[in-house]
Amino acid sequence: MRKLIVFTIAAGVAAFVLASCSSKRKSDASLQPRDSTHTSVKHPEWSRNAVIYEVNLRQYSDSGNLAGFEKELPRLKELGVDILWFMPVHPISEKGRKGELGSYYAVRDYKAFNPEFGTLDQFKDLVNKIHGMGMKVILDWVPNHTGQDNVWVEQHPDWYVRDSTGGFVSPYDWTDVYKLDYGKPEMRAAMVDAFKFWLEDVGVDGFRCDVAGEVPTDFWAEARPQLEAVKPELFMLAEASKPELQIDGFDMGYNWPMKDLFNAIAATSGQNSYKKDDGTVVDYPVKHAIDIDTLIALQSIQYPKDTYMMNMVTNHDLNSWEGTEFDRYGNLTDAMAVLSYTLPGMPLIYTGQETGLKRALEFFKKDTPPAWSPRNEYFEFYQKLNHLKHTQPALQAGLDGGEMVRYPTESDDVYVFSRTVDNATVYVFVNLGSEELPVKYISGSPEGDHTTIDFFEPAKSEFPTMLKPGEYRVFVNR
Repeated sequence: MRKLIVFTIAAGVAAFVLASCSSKRKSDASLQPRDSTHTSVKHPEWSRNAVIYEVNLRQYSDSGNLAGFEKELPRLKELGVDILWFMPVHPISEKGRKGELGSYYAVRDYKAFNPEFGTLDQFKDLVNKIHGMGMKVILDWVPNHTGQDNVWVEQHPDWYVRDSTGGFVSPYDWTDVYKLDYGKPEMRAAMVDAFKFWLEDVGVDGFRCDVAGEVPTDFWAEARPQLEAVKPELFMLAEASKPELQIDGFDMGYNWPMKDLFNAIAATSGQNSYKKDDGTVVDYPVKHAIDIDTLIALQSIQYPKDTYMMNMVTNHDLNSWEGTEFDRYGNLTDAMAVLSYTLPGMPLIYTGQETGLKRALEFFKKDTPPAWSPRNEYFEFYQKLNHLKHTQPALQAGLDGGEMVRYPTESDDVYVFSRTVDNATVYVFVNLGSEELPVKYISGSPEGDHTTIDFFEPAKSEFPTMLKPGEYRVFVNR
């Protein structure tokens, strides 16, 4: 009988996985598991095999406005993305402003549109056009704090957290914003009302909520039913890795732990070249591909059943503050991208990722947009991955996706797994190490059949016996 590692969400099985992740060493179990519950959130069916795309509107075109972005909609449709997440489109506060144009996340008015981008009516028209092309729209929302001259500061100064001297509080080093006080019921109601404005009047499909974990969890449980009453197929993304948020409030959370693990694996393989501003390197722990097992097992018992995790190799924060995916992953970049699509969850593409952008975009001032044409090998790569996500039922997010079956190998850097739904199987092979390695199984091995083909090179059907550093192979049923 083959000895395999099968990831399920039952606590007992997850505990078995933790004990079985490595035949050669103990896996990292620093995260403490808890009993799992089932999310009460009903995900829109269109979200199950969706790909999310983050739009940095300011940096998307030379004009940095809606008209400049709209020209690229046919290209995004061709790319095959499903959800367009717009970074905040609200007016940006002037008081305390950082840099030339300020931070998207210093909101001046929750019910207004940033005139630098266009008008609210133009945005409504754009949302309708996006819907007509079969894509969805979610807005970046900043619920934890506002800009220093937000309309609420003058109208409702009691809605803000105060320090011992009575002054407004700026969280962390975000000196351009003031923190809101969720102990005030009137403020909570006003926040929900602002959400509803964009659902009802503009027609967006949901929200990505900035630092959602800093807002009390009970607010999200209170707000979601009210928002669903307006938009039954609501989609909510939390910028947080906080399991309780996904019980009653959010469809999906950030998979920050997987990002951190990817960074550490690349550093261990000698591929992470990112340096801090002072020239020092980040002190990552030693990690290998096999450590993905431990993290998935822990998340399976920490997070509610049928919830989603957003997998990524980059986003606006990472690109601006931690380096590009190429800085952090080197020759493992494409393999990490493949994992972001094939591990449980939903993959993210950030502005410029589909062009192979190898520079950080400016955050507080206008920058040169990525070169959108001609199409290059990165566009084709992500287009193929989007097609893979759309056509393979095993890669659906949540419980509709196929459970992971792991095939342990002699090397901790060679990672092999499969996922199956309705006799349709996806097999994934990656080498996240620093040298070419044989694919030698400890016990059981994956077994394809006459219908199994290499997804990227259909003429090939044989599973690999050797993998170069950073090499990936994906197989599907014909």
